[in-house]
Amino acid sequence: MQKRPLGRTGLSIAPVVFGGNVFGWTADTKTSFDLLDAFFDAGYNAIDTADVYSSWVDGHKGGESEEIIGQWLKRGHVAREKVVIVTKVGFDSQGRKTGLSAKWIAEAAEASLKRLGTDYIDLYLAHKPDEDVPIEETLEAFARLKQQGKVRAIGCSNYEADQLQASLDAAKKNNLPRYDVVQPEYNLYTRDRFEGPLADLCIREEIGVISYYALAAGFLTGKYRSLKDTEGAARSYRVGDYLDDKGLKILAALDQVAAETGTTPATVAIAWVATRPGITAPIASATSLRQLESLIAAGKLQLTPAQMARLTEAGA
Repeated sequence: MQKRPLGRTGLSIAPVVFGGNVFGWTADTKTSFDLLDAFFDAGYNAIDTADVYSSWVDGHKGGESEEIIGQWLKRGHVAREKVVIVTKVGFDSQGRKTGLSAKWIAEAAEASLKRLGTDYIDLYLAHKPDEDVPIEETLEAFARLKQQGKVRAIGCSNYEADQLQASLDAAKKNNLPRYDVVQPEYNLYTRDRFEGPLADLCIREEIGVISYYALAAGFLTGKYRSLKDTEGAARSYRVGDYLDDKGLKILAALDQVAAETGTTPATVAIAWVATRPGITAPIASATSLRQLESLIAAGKLQLTPAQMARLTEAGA
């Protein structure tokens, strides 16, 4: 599996990252282990998680996904140094503001390391901007973690271009490590959160990009074609947003390209993101080995320029 350099981090990752938000939510522990075993056996090497996954589930407090990944690592199916773990800090959880203060980052990092059962995090992300904490304080906290060997690289999620630029300026002015990776929402339907100023900045500054929602909460798999199809789905609250003329036009283009390539709409949708300018790798999730086949195929699918153009036009 051809790996891609992740910006200037020194890390290299395969062209699809497994989204660990499903671990302990829509994938139980055994299923999670089976999915990770198969994903890594296919040549992939990166997992995305966060300290708040899956706090939205009744009875959960957050950290369940990290705990399952830690248990999987302990089994030894894959050596720790072969795994790129991406986790995050600073997303409010269950009505409690956490944020990006130095104190909270230090505490949260220790808790994540404990749950993951490892002594370092490959890539640690600020989960969302925190307007109440000076960016310098946040970057200094991340710098300490890097100096201590607890974190290899840092980045941010859900930052807009001006917020990312401000963080880069602060890092340069104060001689602090910069955010070397960005994690925006990006897929065939939702493109304005990355394309334009943010993508241009990432390309110009050689910032790695691991995008999320590649399948638009499952809509781009093609299994939701009407509101009736969403009934009982775990992510039904999101899927309905895509059921409009634009969404159906995208599904038609995905169906066409999937038929031409002998794959699935999900595979094509992920491959489209992975091929777009500035993208290092999209994140995608699966809750069964059958679904996982689409993710694995996506990293190997070469779309033609004509197919890329057709898909891009459908989602314009």
